[in-house]
Amino acid sequence: MDKLKRVFSGQDSNDNTNVLSEAVSDATSLGWGTRVKGFIACFAIGVLCSILGVCLLWVPRNGLVLFAVFYTLGNISAIGSTFFLMGPLKQMKKMVEPTRAIATTVMLVSLILTLCSAFWWKNKGLAVLFCILQFFAFAWYSLSFIPFARDAVKSCFSVCLS
Repeated sequence: MDKLKRVFSGQDSNDNTNVLSEAVSDATSLGWGTRVKGFIACFAIGVLCSILGVCLLWVPRNGLVLFAVFYTLGNISAIGSTFFLMGPLKQMKKMVEPTRAIATTVMLVSLILTLCSAFWWKNKGLAVLFCILQFFAFAWYSLSFIPFARDAVKSCFSVCLS
């Protein structure tokens, strides 16, 4: 009935693109409450996977592979949780901004190298080193979203080291 009213009032003369785009937007957008719930769930799964990965490091035989896979999946899930808050496209654009590009690159390279060190090189020390790099790169990346947080961390370390 609403469509019929728009046609008769002359509002429907510019194709159905607006109606279609509104329908797609309504069908694919999430409410704020749903976004926060998705973020919390995905982040919690990421933290649990990372903790499980650390616990599995000492399992005989396949512990290194399980550690690398679960720890990496945990970090990917934690990164993916922010997609709920901002949306995937906006988050991807923010990941490659100049202030975050280095942290993003280090984090992604560390994710890949962690898996390589577990699956191909079978080197536990390297896997742990790359996981530590993942952690610090993810922390530095996360701090970039809090105003002046990076400056505070830098000044804290400069005071501690001098």
